[in-house]
Amino acid sequence: MTPQAQLALLLWLPIVFYFFTIYPPRTAVIVSFVGGLLFLPQRAGFALPLIPDYAGMVATCYGIGLALFVYDSQRLSKLQLTWMDAPMVMWCICPMLSSLTNGLGFYDGFNEVLTQTATWGLPYFLGRLYLNNLSGMRELAINILRGGLIYVPLCLYEGRFSPQLHRMVYGYFAHSSGIRQAMRYGGYRPNVFMEHGLMVGMWMMTVALVCIWLSQSQALKQVWGQSLGVLNVVFFLILLWCRSTGAYVYMIYGLLIMFVAKWTKTTLPLLLLIVGMSYYLYSGAIGTFDGEAITEVIAERLNEERAQSLAFRFDNEDLLAEKAREKILFGWGGWGRNRVYDYNWEGVLEDISTTDSMWIIAFGVNGAVGLASVTASLLLPVVCFIFRYPASLWFTPHVAPAAVLAVCTTLFMLDSVLNNMYNPIFTMISGGLSAIAAQPRESAAPKKIPRSKLLHRGRPRPLAPSRSSPQKFPQR
Repeated sequence: MTPQAQLALLLWLPIVFYFFTIYPPRTAVIVSFVGGLLFLPQRAGFALPLIPDYAGMVATCYGIGLALFVYDSQRLSKLQLTWMDAPMVMWCICPMLSSLTNGLGFYDGFNEVLTQTATWGLPYFLGRLYLNNLSGMRELAINILRGGLIYVPLCLYEGRFSPQLHRMVYGYFAHSSGIRQAMRYGGYRPNVFMEHGLMVGMWMMTVALVCIWLSQSQALKQVWGQSLGVLNVVFFLILLWCRSTGAYVYMIYGLLIMFVAKWTKTTLPLLLLIVGMSYYLYSGAIGTFDGEAITEVIAERLNEERAQSLAFRFDNEDLLAEKAREKILFGWGGWGRNRVYDYNWEGVLEDISTTDSMWIIAFGVNGAVGLASVTASLLLPVVCFIFRYPASLWFTPHVAPAAVLAVCTTLFMLDSVLNNMYNPIFTMISGGLSAIAAQPRESAAPKKIPRSKLLHRGRPRPLAPSRSSPQKFPQR
């Protein structure tokens, strides 16, 4: 961590407060989240006593939380939990159960609960408070497009000259691997200010899909003076420029979900994806999943190098899941106890496992209870939203932003099955979807102006006759 990275984190707190002075609270929350995600330094922070470290997006949550008490404290009284919030609550308190069942003590459990709550719980419940209606989701979608537009020239630069912006601004590479993992397809995978190029690819996929969806539904015409028709092309080309194979696949499936919903008025592809992920996680947790057939198909029809990478991932997940099943209910807790160790030829105990996926980390650290709760916290609000707002409404201008963000959240969960690139924007979306699904359905049509108001629009309304003077009528 460098002085400029420390300075950026220290300045971020007053910047968040400044947002609350110039924007309405909901806009300030959205701008703070998007801005923190796009520009805060990685692997930097300040250790704080008893509470989670002031670092990354946790710093953004701290800033928003403090500003919330100062500028919008009455909003907290409006938070009403429902049964859909139970998975997130369970995910936040699960580390305490993991610590206690492994003999790590109450203090360790309490500290882990605070960390989990700051990382996952705060974004979720901020979404419950500020994205609890369709107009809130629309505002978030617009700011996601603005964030994507800001990243366009930065991605172009790094794709040509290698990921150097984080090093140039903060003095070190965002990821510990430097640029080794950024070299792809004859160029470079942009990192910009995010943790990894895979995270940038997922972000630009989200931006491109949101742009196409809002364009198809005519929910939005332009962003910062640029028409969505032009931005569709720009964002799609930048997605290709990100050189992330996973993001390409997610984009293709996202487009499939979108056009099937538009043409057939069904969300079947989205529901099949949710069921398929749930089955994969279940079979992986109990040890019945066999990925050999999948890797063989990929090697024969797509790319042998990608097949080898996937096989390595499956082998490590099998190894880690086998150990996790020894503590299947609440896992092994923290301190690397979920990993697999063995003695090398020199007689030194070393870690022989690789944890690439968020799901296998959740399963190993917090057990089946943790895995089920984090999965349900992201996917259950999406399912409830689908039943509250069916596909027949997904391309009405009022519902389209929430619909596409629900699809993007599902695709993020799909990415979490393969990678561990946490993005709190999707957790916040999940909280907003749970709030929307818990309320009566909003009207998908624009509000109609009463005919009496419409008749007098643009000209003064005649004054009512005075009781003191009789009303005069023209003579016949």
